[in-house]
Formats: sequence, structure tokens, C-alpha cells
Amino acid sequence: MTATDRTRLHRDDVLRAALDLLNEIGIDALSTRKLAERLGVQSPTLYWHFKSKGALLDAMSAAVMLDSRARLAPGPQERWQDWLMDDGHSFRRALLAYRDGARLHAGTRPGEAQRESIEARLRLLCAAGFAPGPATLLLMSIGRFVVGWVLEEQSIQQPDAPPSAKVAPPSMAQYPLLAAGWAATVGSNADAVFERALRLLVDGAKAQLR
Repeated sequence: MTATDRTRLHRDDVLRAALDLLNEIGIDALSTRKLAERLGVQSPTLYWHFKSKGALLDAMSAAVMLDSRARLAPGPQERWQDWLMDDGHSFRRALLAYRDGARLHAGTRPGEAQRESIEARLRLLCAAGFAPGPATLLLMSIGRFVVGWVLEEQSIQQPDAPPSAKVAPPSMAQYPLLAAGWAATVGSNADAVFERALRLLVDGAKAQLR
């Protein structure tokens, strides 16, 4: 690895190439060796910018959020319910925009660069009457709900998805309640179902606050 290699290869270039490669081959096949080949460098050159594959995945996850403008701080006059709903939708769109986006994000934690925006969200919720603990729990619950929701959405789209992912709807004659529920959820518009599910969380928090 030469000084010229390090100068020529910018961190943002590495991240963009890594995200492009993620979309092509998925997170399981992604490796620093394949990324180095894509960039035309030796693998050790990448470690000048990212000390490990884990550090690269962390940075990729943060870049996905930044590119989509997801999970930014709320406006000073914004109602907390409206912001939570908008933020949940934005977060979902960000994860769906990349192959294995939910798996890329799962298990990551906010870094120093994200803490100011988290503090702003907590200020909004605490001004509405939440204590810091419940406010943090609410943000965490919605974040993990969205990641899990998108993980399910992306998993059933995989070529190796289990056969049950494409099972036929239940019989209305045999299972009238299940069939009605299926039609309103599994068999309905995905965006609308997510909206209703997220609303359950937000409305539950609102009721608890009262």
C-alpha cells in the first residue's frame, strides 16, 4: 500500500462502491477482497479508511441513512406524533432502498455524529411530557420495529425464501376471521399496512402519556 493509493482512494468512493456491490451481490457475499477488486486496489489499502469489515458495514449503514435523509432531527414546532410517523416511513424507505438494507442496519448503534440529532428528538419528546427513559425506549422501539418489519419484507423477496412465504391465503369458509385478517394485512397494500402498524405504536405511546 503506497501513499499514492491512499491519497487517490477517498473514503466516500469506498462507501459508494461498497453500497453498489451490496446491491449486486448481497451482504453475505460482500467482502473486502471483492470490494478491493471493484476499486482496483489491494485489500490492505481499504484498511487505511476502515480498520475492519465491521467498521465498513457500520459506515455503510450510516451512509444509507444520510443519503435518504432519514432519521434527522425534528423541526422546533413539529408535533411529536407527526415526526415519529414521518421518521418511521423515512427509515423504512431508506432500508428498502438497498438490498439487505435491514440486515446491514441490524445490530448497529448510533455513533458520535448521530448523537446531536438523537438529543433533538429526545428534547421534542420530553417537551411533550415524556421522561428521558420512556422517550428513549419509544425511539428504540420504533427503530427496532422498522428494522424487523423491513427484514421480513426483504426476506420473502429472496430467491431462497421458504415456500411458506408464498403460501395461498386461507379459506374464508374454513377460517373466516383469519381470511379477513389476511386480506387486510398480508393481502393488502404494503405501504398502507405499515402505516397502520406504525400508528399502533405511536397511538399507544400517546395513550400512555395521557
